[in-house]
Amino acid sequence: MTHDHDVVLRPTDAQQEAALNPPAGRNGGDLVVETLQGLGATTVFGLPGQHALGMFDALRRSSLSYVGLRVENNTGFAADAYGRITGEVAPLLLSTGPGALTSLAALQEAAAGSSPVLAIGSQIPVAGLGGGRHGYLHELRDQQASFRDIVKSVHTVRTASQIPSAIAAAWESALTAPHGPVWVEIPQDVLLAETTLPVVTAMDATPDDVVPRPELTAVAADLLSRAERPAIIAGGGVVRSDASGKLLALAELVNAPVVTTFGGKGAFPWEHPLSLQSWLEDRYTTDFLEDADVLLVVGSGLGELSSNYHTFKPRGRVIQIEADAGKLESNHPALGIHADARLALSALLETIDAPREDPSAPERVRTVLTKVKDRIAAQELTLEQQVLASVREALPDAAPSFWDMTILAYWAWSAFDARRPNTMHSAQGAGGLGYGFPAALGAAAADPSKPVLAVSGDGGAMYSIAELASAKQHDLPVTWLIVDDGGYGILREYMSDAFGEPTATELSRPDFVALAESFGVPGVRTTPETLKDDLAKALAAPGPSVVVLPAVLRMFEPTHI
Repeated sequence: MTHDHDVVLRPTDAQQEAALNPPAGRNGGDLVVETLQGLGATTVFGLPGQHALGMFDALRRSSLSYVGLRVENNTGFAADAYGRITGEVAPLLLSTGPGALTSLAALQEAAAGSSPVLAIGSQIPVAGLGGGRHGYLHELRDQQASFRDIVKSVHTVRTASQIPSAIAAAWESALTAPHGPVWVEIPQDVLLAETTLPVVTAMDATPDDVVPRPELTAVAADLLSRAERPAIIAGGGVVRSDASGKLLALAELVNAPVVTTFGGKGAFPWEHPLSLQSWLEDRYTTDFLEDADVLLVVGSGLGELSSNYHTFKPRGRVIQIEADAGKLESNHPALGIHADARLALSALLETIDAPREDPSAPERVRTVLTKVKDRIAAQELTLEQQVLASVREALPDAAPSFWDMTILAYWAWSAFDARRPNTMHSAQGAGGLGYGFPAALGAAAADPSKPVLAVSGDGGAMYSIAELASAKQHDLPVTWLIVDDGGYGILREYMSDAFGEPTATELSRPDFVALAESFGVPGVRTTPETLKDDLAKALAAPGPSVVVLPAVLRMFEPTHI
């Protein structure tokens, strides 16, 4: 008996004919590729290895575009950026053991930054699984265990028929708010074995929306409507859920000043009268937020960097909207609303009856920003501000930028106007070195129509120098700004402040311009005075380029107490 609500999935005549007569010469690798295509993938990232060759051979029988980098960790960073820029799943194909393990730091960053990376790794043959004593190349006792602490979900395959369902389940997990990386592993012999299974066609792995509970929306709307001094902290969840327009509408409706976290850069217009910008490492900002009688936190767990190193102690009522249930009230008691930022903000806009008038809010914002700028001005950091301003002037508004863990990036977290949502990205989630350049390559692969900027220090640059070859091979429009200060600059400062002198921070490094040119990538050595013009010229040129700025930059002195 068929009920009205039942869905009848009857194949068409053409589908039935194709299913009953699959083409010859296909294997498990083809099922992987067909499933990815059926789910809507157009681009895959990866690096081949012996056990994974079945997947890579299948790529040539597909319409998927392949972007290969030289190191698995860098390939993971590229996939991370592709996921951030597009909001789509970024497939990442890896081999067993060392190849898989080398991607872990990149997957940690994807997890911290909520980027939907679908890592598909190979395994040793089925007969060897579970023991760790069979002597197979790349063998691990429990490969999944290395990923389980990092990714959102782990999916295992032991037969060819399990491949489509496992990948579809992983795809759905990656795209369920909050987005994040997932892990699928498939044994070598399953990938290589010939299959007579039908060709995988269109598949549905649409995640369920994470919607706010209406009674919580009602309480939050009432609190914001009656607040005397409301304020908003907007995190990366606003950017990931494409909720910047909703945030702006709500802030203006209730006249609430907005500060964006370092992961939420671009979520709110920088020069808006209600914008407190991103000066989170500043006690003036912290004091202002602590004084709010109602504080709305959207898409942020209020972690270390977003809470001024856990010195932030809100005195008013906190409302926290967060898609990751584990982050709700993890650092501060709050009215916790488990929801996607866009859906929750939409619900608040529909629930709040009338605008909240507060003509004093813009003036209070100006007072805080003036205090912050006066404090920075007193520290005689003209060079640093000049360099950052030159980068901003040279970079087109719509061009994305990717920042490594370097002093200029630390400045950018607080002081850089991202101008557009989802255009400024950094490794501040997990904090690993080497993110900037390979991530920029992933962004350029997602949209090669606009230039992409990568910013690294000389220490971080050496983590990903091999990817100059990848940039050249794929002809990606990425300009790499390398600030060469002769070492790990931020660690030099930390150690000097804490111990009186640094240890293990000074580095021998190559002539970056000559090295870039040896890869066939044009390079130029610049100065603070010529940086804006040199950078603009490089960004306007097709293909990859390198701009090297020899300069020792200093961090501004933060205030935590």
